[in-house]
Amino acid sequence: MYHEPVLCQAAIHYLISDPNGIYIDGTLGGGGHAEKILSTLMHEGKVIGLDLDSDALLHAGDRLKRFGANVVLRQSNFKNFDVVLNELGIKKIDGILLDLGVSSHQIDTSKRGFSYAKKGPLDMRMNRQSALSAHRLINHASEQELDDIFRIYGEERRHRQVARTVVGARKKAEIVSTLDLVRIVSQVLPAEYRVKSLARIFQALRIAVNTELDNLEEALAKAVGWLRGGGRIVVLSYQSMEDRIVKTFFKKEASSCDCPPELPVCICNKQVRLKIITRRPIKPAEDEIAANPRGRSARLRVAERTETV
Repeated sequence: MYHEPVLCQAAIHYLISDPNGIYIDGTLGGGGHAEKILSTLMHEGKVIGLDLDSDALLHAGDRLKRFGANVVLRQSNFKNFDVVLNELGIKKIDGILLDLGVSSHQIDTSKRGFSYAKKGPLDMRMNRQSALSAHRLINHASEQELDDIFRIYGEERRHRQVARTVVGARKKAEIVSTLDLVRIVSQVLPAEYRVKSLARIFQALRIAVNTELDNLEEALAKAVGWLRGGGRIVVLSYQSMEDRIVKTFFKKEASSCDCPPELPVCICNKQVRLKIITRRPIKPAEDEIAANPRGRSARLRVAERTETV
């Protein structure tokens, strides 16, 4: 089941600057955002919807078919949106929306292996054609690599103990399922913190399998150059690392100087390319959280392309 995306109305409100413009939904999912965008646009408006998940594309394609030629769907990582635009002969866009993280459908589908609460294979691939899976990482990555994954991507305090326990367990038998992993790592997780730690460990593996943070940084860096003046980048993030990347990028692109602070005058002649629209991230209201509890950590940030000279 694909749920109504959190902060949907706010995202669409900030995204659309021209009702006849061209917009990218870089994380199509079930098509909820794309449907709202297309319903708001006028007859010349267009949405390019991207997703790595073939299930999402099938569902969204059926949901959006009534919009005809106003919507184009492609199986692609959002960091490669420029490749898709070049194939379509599009030179500039009016906005890009990135709703990060994992969809409720993916979490609830046990065979995808995203949830620590459901028995399934250790997979976690957004694109099931990818060679790297959570199974491969858990059973073949070194103890140091696993330690780094749990520490950096999961911000898990017991990263060393968890990595050591995983490596010790796999010497006895291959770790196959999500519940195998839960049983093994739970040995070193205090009961009162177990659920939160399991969430962090599974998050860390998912981020590593899908190179999510690298993809975000690459997409943001590309997006600015593709936006028309007044076009906007709208990003929904769900954990601190993603939000920090977006905040830092927006701040850097909105700054007029990159010179070291010890220089008395600016000599870099840097061009300001973005204007920050949301000084503080927008958070979901209580009624949205009640309707979609998984979206309670959502943070919405928006920046606008300055007019080019």
